Amino acid sequence: MSTNTLSAEARQTLETWHRLLEHNAMEELDPLLSDDIVFRSPVAHTPYPGRDAIKLVLKTVNTVFENFRYHRFFVSDDGNSAILEFSAEVTGKKLKGIDMLRFDAEGRISEFEVMARPLSGVQALSEEMGKRLATQKAVLTGESKAQR
Repeated sequence: MSTNTLSAEARQTLETWHRLLEHNAMEELDPLLSDDIVFRSPVAHTPYPGRDAIKLVLKTVNTVFENFRYHRFFVSDDGNSAILEFSAEVTGKKLKGIDMLRFDAEGRISEFEVMARPLSGVQALSEEMGKRLATQKAVLTGESKAQR
């Protein structure tokens, strides 16, 4: 059976996500994220575990992207995932991509994966993010949380 609709909790999470994104208020993401959130980047081989990593990446990418906007929204047949299609520019290079979000039973984001193209835009994104996050490896790997 296909519902093609998100739970009320997941819909609320997405509404809040759009509001936080608009204000680059990623420090307010905690209530939207599951305890075991995983972020998968189009420019990193290894997923980034945890809230601190995803907040850092999303806050940074929100300063790297220019002319960012969402175009379309899709819901999985099981109603537990959403795909948000976006476009942006990075240092003059056009980028098109999708944010794939999976929600837990409480409507919190448990997985956040980004896929993007074309290669020139992804390379520009990788370069800019690399510059800005070069000193943040411990946060991105989850090591900073283990040290607490």
